[in-house]
Amino acid sequence: MHGQPQKLIDVKNISYKYGKDENSTKLVLDDITFCVNQGDFIALLGHNGSGKSTLAKHFNSLLLPCGGKIYVNGMDSSDQDLTYDIRRLVGLVLQNPDNQIVATIVEEDVAFAPENLGLDPIEIRRRVDSALKAVDMYEYREAAPFKLSGGQKQRIAIAGILAMEPSCIVLDEPTAMLDPKGRIEVIETIKRLNRDKNTTIILITHYMDEAVQADKVYCMDEGKIILEGTPPEVFSQVERLKNIHLDVPQASELCYLIKKQGIDIKSDVLTAEECVAAITSCEDFNKI
Repeated sequence: MHGQPQKLIDVKNISYKYGKDENSTKLVLDDITFCVNQGDFIALLGHNGSGKSTLAKHFNSLLLPCGGKIYVNGMDSSDQDLTYDIRRLVGLVLQNPDNQIVATIVEEDVAFAPENLGLDPIEIRRRVDSALKAVDMYEYREAAPFKLSGGQKQRIAIAGILAMEPSCIVLDEPTAMLDPKGRIEVIETIKRLNRDKNTTIILITHYMDEAVQADKVYCMDEGKIILEGTPPEVFSQVERLKNIHLDVPQASELCYLIKKQGIDIKSDVLTAEECVAAITSCEDFNKI
């Protein structure tokens, strides 16, 4: 019933290094190829220094590849005449919302980007209201951002990007500075945007419980994508993930440890419920 998926971000053999010295610079990104379709929810994982944040900055032309090409909706990211159009399509949300909030009133902050796009005031009003409702912050539209919680601030930062009506939102560890409640608020917001508005989501995170909610997971190490697949496919490879200093969901690890004892049990489990089901349906249940 559905047609061919629409390719939104096409990454072709890109490499990137900081600095100009040919001899001393190490590749931060090393021959990366993958693509993101419209409506995807992708989690990008990797330990600090693996290159994931550098890769994220390539998606909206904040950084340009040293080698290879990135096409956003068919537009070459290195064509400076197209930078403006690419940034309207791909919004970037940073780890610290305080670095993205620029106004003293919530609705003025969300209006900042549409105003810079030169939109009609009526259209700006529509976009601001729509964005705030999408992140469940409309009732706070006249509040001062500094009085909000961390999770609320991050949702305002997401609303500011949403008001540009992008096709894709890239979130670089958006919950790293939040408490558990704030983390849940932000992830629920992301999932709702993906589900209800078909917004493409690229989530960089080091929380495995967030990554398991994505459609597809990419794992990076030393500037390369070394593992990709659905969450069950990726997180069943416990030893490989631990070798690149990544955690796995607790349920995945428990089933992995049981399997190591020679007991035949499903290894592609992600949640506590799946873990219980795998254990209770195991033929060797009495040995566990």
